[in-house]
Amino acid sequence: MEVGDRLIRVGEKLSRTLRYSRDDIAAFARLSNDQNPLHHDAVVAQRARFGEIIASGEQTAAILMGMLATHFSRRDDGVRREMLSLNMNFAFKSPIFAEREVTLGWQVSTVQWSGRLKGWLAHLDGSAGTTHQPPAIVARGTIIVTEAKA
Repeated sequence: MEVGDRLIRVGEKLSRTLRYSRDDIAAFARLSNDQNPLHHDAVVAQRARFGEIIASGEQTAAILMGMLATHFSRRDDGVRREMLSLNMNFAFKSPIFAEREVTLGWQVSTVQWSGRLKGWLAHLDGSAGTTHQPPAIVARGTIIVTEAKA
């Protein structure tokens, strides 16, 4: 097996399912200085377009990026990796509501060696959403994965 294949492979997938509580959404909004009342004020949210509290897009984007950092810097399989995020793009298609199960995931679409960056340059496709619905968030990312020094 080639070093690159041990670190990151085309077709490699990672996913996570979670449920945001209203308190989770309000806490993240406070921490990120997002004062939009749609994230913490139930009365305002009920009168607004979606009718209830919604998660900020940055909350789900942050978790998606964290998933990449965790997965591609892990060492639980005996391989020492380091990962750096180079570029992330997110398209917010529809809201993510409190108290609903959301699945977040990534798939590696391409991998190539970069001599200039001295690592494996990978492009990934991501999404987040509920079952049986089009994705609420669509993501594209570029990362560099290297073998960590001992």
